Amino acid sequence: GKRCFELRHCRYLGLAKTRLQHVAIAAAMNLTRLVHWWTGISQSQTRISRFAALAPSTSPEII
Repeated sequence: GKRCFELRHCRYLGLAKTRLQHVAIAAAMNLTRLVHWWTGISQSQTRISRFAALAPSTSPEII
């Protein structure tokens, strides 16, 4: 995501060049996801936020 494709900082000044960089990076991310899907490489596990970790279990108990 943002860390792998250097989306935290833009190398260009100006809205047009910045937009072009973001569109190119989005295309590269989609291409990477497509290649991983074709080759069977699974996506990495997403992290659980501290707030979500406090939530009770999602399986409802019927009383």
